[in-house]
Amino acid sequence: MQTLQRVTKETHISVELEINGMGKANIATGIGFFDHMLEAFTKHSLIDLTLTCKGDTHIDFHHSVEDVGIVLGQALRASIYPIESVERYGNAVVVMDEAAVECALDLSNRAYLVYEVAMEGKVGEFDVELAEEFFRAVISNAGISAHIIARRGKNRHHLLEAAFKAFAVALRRSLVKNERAGIPSTKGVL
Repeated sequence: MQTLQRVTKETHISVELEINGMGKANIATGIGFFDHMLEAFTKHSLIDLTLTCKGDTHIDFHHSVEDVGIVLGQALRASIYPIESVERYGNAVVVMDEAAVECALDLSNRAYLVYEVAMEGKVGEFDVELAEEFFRAVISNAGISAHIIARRGKNRHHLLEAAFKAFAVALRRSLVKNERAGIPSTKGVL
C-alpha cells in the first residue's frame, strides 16, 4: 500500500492506494462529480483508494483536480515500478449509452498523453476541461503513456465517465500478472 500527502497553499491531499485491491473507494474532494469519477476509476481498475482533498474550491476546482492527479500519479508510480511479470499494455473501449471512449496505455515509465475528448461546458459545477488536466497530472507523475480518445458521444457526463472507466479498465488489464513476461521490455528495464 502506498500512502502519500501533498500540502501546498492551495490544497491538502492525503492518498492511500492499494494497486492489487478490490475496487474499494473512500473519496472526499469536495467536488461531487469528481468524487463520482474517482469512484468509477477505483471500481473498474480494482484499485483500493482512500483520498481526501481540502482545496481552495471557493476559487475554482482547478487546483484540487490537478493536485489530486499529481498525488494519484505519484502513488501509482511507486506501486507499479520497477515493473516485472505483468502484461504492460492495456486497452479498453467503454460505452455509456451514446458515448464510447477508448483508452490504450503502456506502462512504459515514460509519460505521454494523447487526450481527444473535445467538449466545452460543465457537468454540474465541474468544468469539463479539468478532466484533461487530471489525466495529464496522473500520466506525467505515474510514467504512463496513454491515449484517451472519444469515438463518439454528445452527453458530457457520459463522455467523461466513459473516459475515466476506460482508463481504469486499460490500467487493470496492463497490470495483469504474467510470470512468463519477466521484465516486459527488450531493453531489460522499465
